[in-house]
Order: sequence, then structure tokens, then C-alpha cells
Amino acid sequence: MRITTRGGVVSQLLENVPLPRMFRARQTFPRPVLTPEEIPGVVRAEMSREPFVSKLQPGMTIAITAGSRGIANVALITRSIVEFCKERGTRPFIVPAMGSHGGATAEGQREILAGYGITEEAMGCEIRSSMETVYLGMSQSGRPVYMDKNAYEADGIIVSCRLKPHNAFRGKVESGPCKMMAVGLGKQKGAENVHADGMGKIAEHIPSMAQVFLEKAPILFAIPSIENAYDETCKIVAIDTPHLIEEEAEWLKFAFANMPSLLVKEADVLVVDEIGKNYSGTGVDPNIAGTFSTEYAHGGLKVQRTCFLDLSEASHGNALGIGLANCITARLFNKIDMDAMYPNIVTNTVFKSGMIPFVVPTDKEAIQLCIRTTNGVDRDPAKVRVVRIPNTSHIGTVMLSESYYEAVRAGKYPHLEALDEPAPLAFDDNGTLLTKI
Repeated sequence: MRITTRGGVVSQLLENVPLPRMFRARQTFPRPVLTPEEIPGVVRAEMSREPFVSKLQPGMTIAITAGSRGIANVALITRSIVEFCKERGTRPFIVPAMGSHGGATAEGQREILAGYGITEEAMGCEIRSSMETVYLGMSQSGRPVYMDKNAYEADGIIVSCRLKPHNAFRGKVESGPCKMMAVGLGKQKGAENVHADGMGKIAEHIPSMAQVFLEKAPILFAIPSIENAYDETCKIVAIDTPHLIEEEAEWLKFAFANMPSLLVKEADVLVVDEIGKNYSGTGVDPNIAGTFSTEYAHGGLKVQRTCFLDLSEASHGNALGIGLANCITARLFNKIDMDAMYPNIVTNTVFKSGMIPFVVPTDKEAIQLCIRTTNGVDRDPAKVRVVRIPNTSHIGTVMLSESYYEAVRAGKYPHLEALDEPAPLAFDDNGTLLTKI
């Protein structure tokens, strides 16, 4: 595929588009946190409570789930669960629970875990990665339910995951233990069935299919983590199976209350330095960026144009979410591995997330294109509203265009503080953005 070349017609159309000066700003949010030093003790305390501790009997094989998201302290949390299980005399092993991610292959899913530091050597136990599933039954919502064969054959399963709002729908439960069972442990086959009726039905399917897991599979309990607005672990809680769905729903409210946001609320252009599966299932979390792939969720920044500049190494070429941008750079485009990305689309049926947007040669032209194509906006560099973030997981410090400066200084935006004065963005001779956030 031939993309627009630097110095070509598009470059000529953009070369005189002025960019605003930008300044750094600190966003301050509530910050309950569990430090890495505290996490093993918290995991131990939760698993030592009844009825959880009594469910771990000597000699049992215990499957522990691990997913494909960039969860804070995920290797430490997983290892802490493994170690407690060993102390109880059980034989734990780890199961990749990530639906169709990793190119829907066993090796691809093992590689994703390794990228997060979850290896057999680091965890001290076996990782059993397979795409083979067993059929559990039909859900009340009318979908067949499948689960990972290795996990099903274990004496017990501990569902370890993150609990947070979903990026494409709203429901009683969203991203958490129920989704980890229905989608993650369902592997590609199960994930496809969850999404088969579209995102409009997924809020119904996930708890309904999770109920089948709770009735037919050896689920012992869940132990999800919840993160604060700074992408740090702030809560780890064990949830027993009899009331898992109801308790997850209550903890989802806690997760919503601790979500970050872009405090300016509105912008003309959003610049995201890096997207990736380690940040969100759709590369960027639309709960932050406002770039939703479906009509079944809303929120985040109200913005007209968005550009993505790069793809994280941890994504292994899976650039799902690119279709939510108006443009991307050639650097990002050249990192896309269709074999890694397309299985997600076949599984979740949401084409928008994987559509190729406008591709420009450089970082500078990506920002210029977004400004140049805004509608009904004063493009004067002193007035255009531009927000720049490193990714959607780390927005404690952001960059804002000079149009926000006086309002920020005057305290119009509570908990938003200017850290320096507006200055031009720096680019190298190849148009690569050099200014750090």
C-alpha cells in the first residue's frame, strides 16, 4: 500500500498551518494507592479470609488467570497469588485468559504475558497456554458458553484481573471478573459468542454467560484489582462466587469514582503520543479520549479531531483502535501487524476500531492536519484548543495549547495547574516531535 509521501501534495497543503504554543499542566485527582511493598501482604490478607482460604486444599491444581491488559503491578499480583496457593499445598498454574488477543494463538498469548513479566521462571509455576476449549452450556441470554480446557480440568480456578469501566458499553458489570470468564477464559471461541449479537447485547451476555461459569466450572473466587486515576493499584479484593456478579457491580461504582479525566472537558484537537493494547482494548481508553467505537457508551473529552502518533511495543503490532483517530503517522502505520489485529475484529465484530485512518508522514503533519480540517473553529494558534497526552493511562501531566493558559492560571479548571509557560513545540528535521510532556 502506498501512503502519502513527505513533501508531496498533502505536505504542501499542510506546511503553512501554524501550531499553537503549548504548556505543561498537572491534573490532580484523589490518590488512594497500594504500594508494591504492600501488595503481597494485601493479597495474602484477602486470600487468608474465609471462605477463600478453606477453598485451597493441599494437592489441588489451581488455575490462575492472567490477561492481556497492562495492569499495574500485574506480575507482582499474579506471583503473590501463586505463592499463597503454594503455601496452602496446592499446585498452581497460570492460564492466559485473553479471548482472541495474541493473534488468537497459544504462543501469541504466552508472548503477551512474557511482555508483562509473567513467565514460568518469574512466577515459579507452569503457564499452560492453549486455544482449546470445552463447552459449558447455554446462557439465559441464548449464547453457547465455552472455556479454556486447561482451566476447566483444574480442581479450582482463581479469577485474577482488573475491574474497571468498559470502553464500548455500559452495563451492570463491565470489565472485571465476569468479562474475564466469559471473554478471557472463553478464548477466541467464547469471545466471539459474547460479541456475536453486537455491543448492544454484550451488557446482557456477559453476566448471563458468567453465571454459567459459576454454575458449571470450578471457579473458587475472584481477586480483581482496581486502579486509581494515576494507573496505580488502589484496591485488591477477593470476591466469593455466590454473590460475585452483585459484588462486582458494587465495586464497578468504586472504579468509576476513581477514574481520571481530562479536566478541560472540551478541545478542538487531541494528540495521543502512543496507543496500545497495554493501555486499553481499543488502544486508547475512550472514557478518557472520547473516541468510542460504538453508540453504547459515552463520556470523555468532547473533541473534534484526534491523531495518534505511535504504537506501543507491548502491543506486538496489534493496533486495534486506530480507526478511532482521524489520522495516524506513517511510523504507527508501519508497526501494524494485521495478523495480530484482525482476529480481534473478527471476534468482536466492531470494524470501526480497525479501519485505517488518514496516514501522514510525520508527527508535525498529523497535528497540522487535525487543525487544518477542524470545522467551525478559529484556527488562530492563539485560540485553537489542543490537548496532548502521552497515552490514556498516564494523564497526571498533560500539555495544553496557549488558548487554555489564562483560564488555567485564573483557576477556571479546579485541580488543574500550569507547570510552565506556553512555548513552541520542537520537531527534528524529519518532523518527529521532540518536546516531552
